[in-house]
Amino acid sequence: MDFSRKMIVPPDKKIDLAKIDPADTHGYKHDHKTEAKLEKTIRRLDDLQYMFYAERKRALLIVLQGMDTAGKDGTIRHVMSGVSPQGCSVTSFKVPNSEELAHDFLWRIHKAVPEKGMIGIFNRSQYEDVLVVRVHKLVPKDIWKARYDEINRFERNLAENDVKILKFFLHISKEEQKKRLDERLHDPRKKWKLSKADEKERKLWGDYMAAYEAMLHRCSTDYAPWFIIPSDHKWFRNLAVSRIIVETLEGFDLHFPETPEDS
Repeated sequence: MDFSRKMIVPPDKKIDLAKIDPADTHGYKHDHKTEAKLEKTIRRLDDLQYMFYAERKRALLIVLQGMDTAGKDGTIRHVMSGVSPQGCSVTSFKVPNSEELAHDFLWRIHKAVPEKGMIGIFNRSQYEDVLVVRVHKLVPKDIWKARYDEINRFERNLAENDVKILKFFLHISKEEQKKRLDERLHDPRKKWKLSKADEKERKLWGDYMAAYEAMLHRCSTDYAPWFIIPSDHKWFRNLAVSRIIVETLEGFDLHFPETPEDS
């Protein structure tokens, strides 16, 4: 399967998330064959990342967005498990601090963009400013509405400067989120992740879905596409994201550089 083609959001396409099944596995079954394919993909990603780092012609920026428990941390932990830390960075964007609030909303984002040869992963991103900010009405409507175009211009600038951008929306159902929150409550290894705000945010599910639909519609472009990843099944989420990253890296026709003459 060409995962990129199946899950990409075409530019300017209006999205109805209610019509996209978050439990869809596109015909894959959770069996030993799929596990073997995932393991092979992870190994291939490791090999490609090594060449990507050595070549240093471009950077790769991976953006992960999704509701709480959608699996942003899990995706990073599993999909990038074979990648050398030397060539990969992870940035988590929390509530802006006082210094960040004193600058434009993209200032902290631009600081974290990976350099050539690096794979940078954003756990949440510039899109918080058209998601949380919109849902909680933290700024006037005319300000957050203008940010779609600002983000598109920012991403175009990155693309024109050899930063390839892949954006993954991890799509889970409200029922699956409830299941995962309950698991956190009863698992000592996950309980620390619980927040008093979790239940309040669940009550705003509809508002968040509308915000995500607008984000996908307004900000999926040829140079920085969004992919909708069905994520109720963690194994399929990991397979889909890893395959799209591998397909992208393979499209670069990577080569190891020649030995420098002065070496």
